[in-house]
Amino acid sequence: MRSGLLFGLIGYPLSHSFSKRYFSAKFAAEGLADRYAYELFPLTDIAGLPVLLQTYPQLRGLNVTLPHKSTVLPYLSSWSEEVDQIGAVNVIDITSEGLRGYNTDVVGFEHSLRGLLEKAAAAPAQALVLGSGGSSKAVRWVLQKLQIPYLLVSRSDSADTISYAALDRATFTNSQLIINTSPLGMYPDIHTCPPIRYDWINSEHLLFDLVYNPEETLFLQRGKAAGAQVQGGLDMLYAQAEAAWQIWTANSQTK
Repeated sequence: MRSGLLFGLIGYPLSHSFSKRYFSAKFAAEGLADRYAYELFPLTDIAGLPVLLQTYPQLRGLNVTLPHKSTVLPYLSSWSEEVDQIGAVNVIDITSEGLRGYNTDVVGFEHSLRGLLEKAAAAPAQALVLGSGGSSKAVRWVLQKLQIPYLLVSRSDSADTISYAALDRATFTNSQLIINTSPLGMYPDIHTCPPIRYDWINSEHLLFDLVYNPEETLFLQRGKAAGAQVQGGLDMLYAQAEAAWQIWTANSQTK
Protein backbone atom coordinates (compact mmCIF):
# COMPACT_ATOMS: atom_id res chain seq x y z
CA MET A 1 0.00 0.00 0.00
CA ARG A 2 1.02 3.66 -0.28
CA SER A 3 2.64 5.41 2.67
CA GLY A 4 0.37 6.25 5.60
CA LEU A 5 -1.19 4.53 8.57
CA LEU A 6 -3.03 1.26 8.26
CA PHE A 7 -6.02 -0.27 10.02
CA GLY A 8 -7.61 -3.63 9.36
CA LEU A 9 -9.69 -6.63 10.33
CA ILE A 10 -8.46 -10.04 11.45
CA GLY A 11 -10.62 -13.17 11.47
CA TYR A 12 -11.59 -16.05 9.20
CA PRO A 13 -13.39 -16.11 6.87
CA LEU A 14 -13.77 -12.42 5.98
CA SER A 15 -15.81 -12.61 2.78
CA HIS A 16 -18.91 -11.46 4.73
CA SER A 17 -17.27 -8.33 6.19
CA PHE A 18 -18.35 -4.75 5.47
CA SER A 19 -15.50 -3.26 7.51
CA LYS A 20 -13.17 -2.39 4.64
CA ARG A 21 -15.98 -0.80 2.65
CA TYR A 22 -17.17 1.14 5.70
CA PHE A 23 -13.80 2.57 6.72
CA SER A 24 -12.63 3.19 3.16
CA ALA A 25 -15.81 5.21 2.54
CA LYS A 26 -15.33 7.05 5.84
CA PHE A 27 -11.74 7.97 5.00
CA ALA A 28 -12.77 9.21 1.55
CA ALA A 29 -15.71 11.25 2.88
CA GLU A 30 -13.58 12.88 5.60
CA GLY A 31 -10.62 13.63 3.33
CA LEU A 32 -8.38 11.11 5.08
CA ALA A 33 -7.78 8.65 2.24
CA ASP A 34 -4.28 10.01 1.60
CA ARG A 35 -3.31 9.33 5.23
CA TYR A 36 -5.20 6.19 6.23
CA ALA A 37 -6.12 2.84 4.65
CA TYR A 38 -8.05 -0.22 5.79
CA GLU A 39 -7.37 -3.83 4.75
CA LEU A 40 -8.70 -7.31 5.46
CA PHE A 41 -6.29 -9.83 6.97
CA PRO A 42 -7.77 -13.36 6.95
CA LEU A 43 -6.04 -15.32 9.71
CA THR A 44 -6.96 -18.96 10.11
CA ASP A 45 -4.85 -19.15 13.28
CA ILE A 46 -4.32 -16.30 15.74
CA ALA A 47 -0.69 -17.47 16.06
CA GLY A 48 -0.14 -15.57 12.79
CA LEU A 49 -0.75 -12.20 14.49
CA PRO A 50 2.91 -11.44 15.40
CA VAL A 51 4.01 -12.07 11.80
CA LEU A 52 1.23 -9.80 10.55
CA LEU A 53 2.37 -6.99 12.84
CA GLN A 54 5.98 -7.40 11.69
CA THR A 55 4.92 -7.42 8.04
CA TYR A 56 2.86 -4.24 8.39
CA PRO A 57 4.68 -1.90 10.82
CA GLN A 58 2.32 0.92 9.78
CA LEU A 59 -0.64 -0.84 11.46
CA ARG A 60 -2.21 1.28 14.20
CA GLY A 61 -5.47 -0.54 14.86
CA LEU A 62 -7.29 -3.80 14.23
CA ASN A 63 -10.85 -4.99 14.40
CA VAL A 64 -11.20 -8.60 15.53
CA THR A 65 -13.94 -11.00 14.44
CA LEU A 66 -14.65 -14.73 14.61
CA PRO A 67 -12.93 -16.96 15.58
CA HIS A 68 -10.33 -14.81 17.34
CA LYS A 69 -12.27 -12.62 19.80
CA SER A 70 -11.13 -14.68 22.77
CA THR A 71 -8.00 -16.42 21.46
CA VAL A 72 -6.33 -13.04 20.84
CA LEU A 73 -6.16 -12.25 24.58
CA PRO A 74 -2.71 -13.84 25.21
CA TYR A 75 -1.22 -11.52 22.56
CA LEU A 76 -2.36 -8.33 24.32
CA SER A 77 -0.39 -6.35 26.87
CA SER A 78 -3.53 -4.87 28.46
CA TRP A 79 -7.28 -4.57 27.99
CA SER A 80 -10.31 -2.59 29.11
CA GLU A 81 -12.63 -3.36 32.02
CA GLU A 82 -15.30 -4.64 29.63
CA VAL A 83 -12.87 -7.14 28.12
CA ASP A 84 -11.85 -8.26 31.59
CA GLN A 85 -15.47 -9.07 32.40
CA ILE A 86 -16.55 -10.42 28.99
CA GLY A 87 -13.41 -12.26 27.92
CA ALA A 88 -13.73 -11.15 24.29
CA VAL A 89 -12.03 -8.46 22.19
CA ASN A 90 -13.17 -6.86 18.94
CA VAL A 91 -10.82 -3.84 18.78
CA ILE A 92 -7.05 -3.63 19.24
CA ASP A 93 -5.20 -0.35 19.67
CA ILE A 94 -1.57 -0.76 18.56
CA THR A 95 0.69 1.53 20.58
CA SER A 96 4.36 1.84 21.46
CA GLU A 97 3.50 0.22 24.81
CA GLY A 98 1.95 -2.83 23.16
CA LEU A 99 -1.47 -4.07 22.09
CA ARG A 100 -4.48 -2.94 24.13
CA GLY A 101 -7.82 -4.70 23.68
CA TYR A 102 -11.33 -3.24 23.80
CA ASN A 103 -14.85 -4.45 23.23
CA THR A 104 -16.96 -1.97 21.27
CA ASP A 105 -19.59 -4.64 20.55
CA VAL A 106 -21.08 -3.62 23.89
CA VAL A 107 -21.32 0.01 22.76
CA GLY A 108 -22.88 -0.88 19.43
CA PHE A 109 -25.29 -3.46 20.82
CA GLU A 110 -26.53 -1.25 23.65
CA HIS A 111 -27.08 1.67 21.27
CA SER A 112 -29.04 -0.46 18.81
CA LEU A 113 -30.96 -2.46 21.44
CA ARG A 114 -32.22 0.69 23.13
CA GLY A 115 -33.73 1.74 19.79
CA LEU A 116 -35.52 -1.61 19.47
CA LEU A 117 -36.78 -1.51 23.08
CA GLU A 118 -38.42 1.85 22.39
CA LYS A 119 -40.76 0.04 19.97
CA ALA A 120 -42.05 -2.28 22.70
CA ALA A 121 -45.20 -1.64 24.69
CA ALA A 122 -43.42 -2.80 27.85
CA ALA A 123 -39.92 -3.78 28.93
CA PRO A 124 -39.20 -7.46 28.24
CA ALA A 125 -39.50 -9.72 31.27
CA GLN A 126 -36.75 -11.97 29.92
CA ALA A 127 -34.49 -12.45 26.91
CA LEU A 128 -33.38 -15.54 25.02
CA VAL A 129 -29.76 -15.27 23.88
CA LEU A 130 -29.15 -17.70 21.01
CA GLY A 131 -25.48 -18.74 20.85
CA SER A 132 -22.67 -18.77 23.39
CA GLY A 133 -19.63 -17.35 21.53
CA GLY A 134 -17.69 -14.11 21.95
CA SER A 135 -20.50 -11.90 20.65
CA SER A 136 -22.92 -13.59 23.02
CA LYS A 137 -20.73 -12.56 25.94
CA ALA A 138 -20.98 -8.89 24.93
CA VAL A 139 -24.76 -9.19 24.58
CA ARG A 140 -25.09 -10.76 28.02
CA TRP A 141 -22.93 -8.00 29.55
CA VAL A 142 -25.30 -5.35 28.16
CA LEU A 143 -28.41 -7.24 29.28
CA GLN A 144 -27.00 -7.41 32.80
CA LYS A 145 -26.28 -3.68 32.67
CA LEU A 146 -29.88 -2.99 31.59
CA GLN A 147 -31.18 -5.44 34.22
CA ILE A 148 -32.90 -7.70 31.68
CA PRO A 149 -32.84 -11.36 32.82
CA TYR A 150 -31.89 -13.87 30.14
CA LEU A 151 -31.61 -17.54 29.26
CA LEU A 152 -28.61 -18.68 27.24
CA VAL A 153 -29.61 -21.09 24.46
CA SER A 154 -27.16 -23.43 22.76
CA ARG A 155 -27.14 -26.74 20.92
CA SER A 156 -26.95 -28.77 24.12
CA ASP A 157 -27.84 -28.35 27.78
CA SER A 158 -25.13 -27.43 30.27
CA ALA A 159 -24.82 -25.78 33.66
CA ASP A 160 -25.39 -22.34 32.14
CA THR A 161 -27.36 -23.07 28.94
CA ILE A 162 -30.63 -24.56 27.81
CA SER A 163 -30.78 -26.47 24.54
CA TYR A 164 -32.93 -25.43 21.58
CA ALA A 165 -34.79 -28.72 21.96
CA ALA A 166 -35.67 -27.92 25.56
CA LEU A 167 -37.39 -24.60 24.78
CA ASP A 168 -41.12 -24.77 25.40
CA ARG A 169 -44.03 -22.46 24.69
CA ALA A 170 -44.10 -21.03 28.20
CA THR A 171 -40.46 -19.97 27.85
CA PHE A 172 -41.29 -18.17 24.60
CA THR A 173 -44.26 -16.44 26.20
CA ASN A 174 -42.08 -15.21 29.06
CA SER A 175 -39.18 -14.18 26.78
CA GLN A 176 -40.32 -11.23 24.71
CA LEU A 177 -36.77 -10.43 23.51
CA ILE A 178 -34.93 -12.98 21.34
CA ILE A 179 -31.36 -12.22 20.27
CA ASN A 180 -29.40 -14.24 17.72
CA THR A 181 -25.66 -14.03 18.38
CA SER A 182 -24.81 -17.09 16.27
CA PRO A 183 -23.60 -16.90 12.62
CA LEU A 184 -26.70 -18.78 11.41
CA GLY A 185 -28.17 -16.90 8.47
CA MET A 186 -24.96 -15.03 7.61
CA TYR A 187 -23.98 -14.73 3.95
CA PRO A 188 -23.50 -17.01 2.06
CA ASP A 189 -25.67 -19.34 4.20
CA ILE A 190 -28.67 -17.03 3.99
CA HIS A 191 -31.22 -19.88 3.99
CA THR A 192 -30.33 -20.96 7.54
CA CYS A 193 -31.72 -19.67 10.83
CA PRO A 194 -31.71 -20.62 14.53
CA PRO A 195 -33.81 -23.77 15.15
CA ILE A 196 -36.58 -22.24 17.26
CA ARG A 197 -40.39 -22.48 17.02
CA TYR A 198 -41.25 -19.44 14.91
CA ASP A 199 -44.95 -20.30 15.21
CA TRP A 200 -44.67 -19.37 18.91
CA ILE A 201 -43.57 -15.80 18.07
CA ASN A 202 -46.18 -13.04 18.10
CA SER A 203 -46.56 -9.25 18.07
CA GLU A 204 -45.29 -8.97 21.65
CA HIS A 205 -41.85 -10.24 20.64
CA LEU A 206 -38.72 -8.29 19.71
CA LEU A 207 -36.12 -10.07 17.54
CA PHE A 208 -32.55 -8.81 17.29
CA ASP A 209 -29.98 -10.40 14.96
CA LEU A 210 -26.29 -9.51 15.27
CA VAL A 211 -25.80 -10.73 11.68
CA TYR A 212 -25.64 -7.74 9.30
CA ASN A 213 -25.13 -9.48 5.94
CA PRO A 214 -27.85 -9.85 4.75
CA GLU A 215 -29.49 -6.85 6.40
CA GLU A 216 -32.64 -8.90 7.01
CA THR A 217 -31.87 -12.52 7.80
CA LEU A 218 -34.27 -15.43 7.58
CA PHE A 219 -34.52 -15.26 11.40
CA LEU A 220 -35.80 -11.68 11.12
CA GLN A 221 -38.01 -12.40 8.12
CA ARG A 222 -39.79 -15.19 9.96
CA GLY A 223 -40.14 -13.07 13.08
CA LYS A 224 -41.56 -10.13 11.13
CA ALA A 225 -44.05 -12.45 9.38
CA ALA A 226 -45.27 -13.47 12.85
CA GLY A 227 -45.81 -9.83 13.84
CA ALA A 228 -42.63 -9.19 15.84
CA GLN A 229 -40.59 -5.99 15.79
CA VAL A 230 -37.13 -6.76 14.37
CA GLN A 231 -33.65 -5.24 14.29
CA GLY A 232 -30.65 -6.36 12.21
CA GLY A 233 -26.98 -5.93 13.04
CA LEU A 234 -26.03 -3.15 10.63
CA ASP A 235 -26.89 -0.30 13.01
CA MET A 236 -24.84 -2.04 15.70
CA LEU A 237 -21.95 -2.39 13.25
CA TYR A 238 -21.91 1.34 12.52
CA ALA A 239 -22.01 2.27 16.21
CA GLN A 240 -19.23 -0.13 17.21
CA ALA A 241 -17.11 0.94 14.22
CA GLU A 242 -17.35 4.59 15.24
CA ALA A 243 -16.44 3.64 18.81
CA ALA A 244 -13.38 1.79 17.45
CA TRP A 245 -12.37 4.87 15.47
CA GLN A 246 -12.58 7.01 18.61
CA ILE A 247 -10.22 4.58 20.35
CA TRP A 248 -7.72 4.61 17.48
CA THR A 249 -7.72 8.38 17.07
CA ALA A 250 -7.20 8.90 20.80
CA ASN A 251 -3.78 7.31 20.24
CA SER A 252 -1.30 10.12 19.55
CA GLN A 253 0.44 7.95 16.94
CA THR A 254 -2.72 8.07 14.81
CA LYS A 255 -3.26 11.83 14.83
